[in-house]
Amino acid sequence: MSTLAAILGATVAGSVLSLVLAALIAFSARPSWVPVLVSYAIGALLGAALLEVLPEAVEMGGDVKTVAQALLGGILLFFLLEKLVLWRHCHDEGCEAHVAHDHGHDHGRSGLMITVGDTFHNFVDGIIIAGAFLVDFRLGVITALAIIAHEIPQEIGDFLILLHSGYTRGQALALNVLTGVATVLGALVGYFALSKLQGWTPVLLGLAGASMLYVALSDLIPGLHKRAEIRATLQQLVLIGLGVATVAVAGILIGEGR
Repeated sequence: MSTLAAILGATVAGSVLSLVLAALIAFSARPSWVPVLVSYAIGALLGAALLEVLPEAVEMGGDVKTVAQALLGGILLFFLLEKLVLWRHCHDEGCEAHVAHDHGHDHGRSGLMITVGDTFHNFVDGIIIAGAFLVDFRLGVITALAIIAHEIPQEIGDFLILLHSGYTRGQALALNVLTGVATVLGALVGYFALSKLQGWTPVLLGLAGASMLYVALSDLIPGLHKRAEIRATLQQLVLIGLGVATVAVAGILIGEGR
């Protein structure tokens, strides 16, 4: 399998899988599943960033200082993008879009906001997946798995926002399909651009690690603190651990299979 075929296969399969699962859960009105998926996604993102992506960035010849600078710059960049409402996530009923719905839908404004933000987000995800596959097939698969794990709860939130914003189920599905196409476009751009810029690979991986850590620590973990009881905390820890373990085991299996 060529590198380009692997990249396209991972992005298309990931987009379809996350979209179908998210639609099934959102349309069956089971938002109570979202916290479970979010906890697992946190573990997958942390595991991918700290066990695979950042160590690989250093091993690729990027000294620790360069990778750390890319990580720091990436975190600041994603903070700025989120502040500009270009990157917006919503995973629970307490976010601004859902609060607005409690007083009547907002005639599509929050739905449009989430669509624009996620189109950009998915485009960046595609670039990150392409960059990882260009480094190593194993790293590409691990990165794609982590992104898919995060995409499922995010897509559920997207569907809920769009429905609460006044869109029909058909319109919500169509908009999420369009945002998913951005992942494939990002992967194509990443493949053709990054293949000519191999010297920047450690920096790219540092930025990829920053995106995973930022989403997990800034966006997802704070939502878990809304349930502080012991039982919920233990459940969250187990699911986070399961997410990390999935990445670790996948890395071992993929490595042995090559």
